[in-house]
Amino acid sequence: METQIVNSNREILTKLAKLEADMKYLKEYLEDTTLTGEDIETLQAYEADKKSGKLISHKQLKKEL
Repeated sequence: METQIVNSNREILTKLAKLEADMKYLKEYLEDTTLTGEDIETLQAYEADKKSGKLISHKQLKKEL
């Protein structure tokens, strides 16, 4: 009986350690994929430039070069 409890405790601790590692990975992933204020400003500037016609296509750039 006592051996079963010890084994169960080990299994629980092993699973908790795995969950902790998974949570750490997910936290780092989310931080890497979250847009910062600077990212949002850059995207807004790109959209404004695109709408105003300041940007050219890759195809046009190749022709000019």
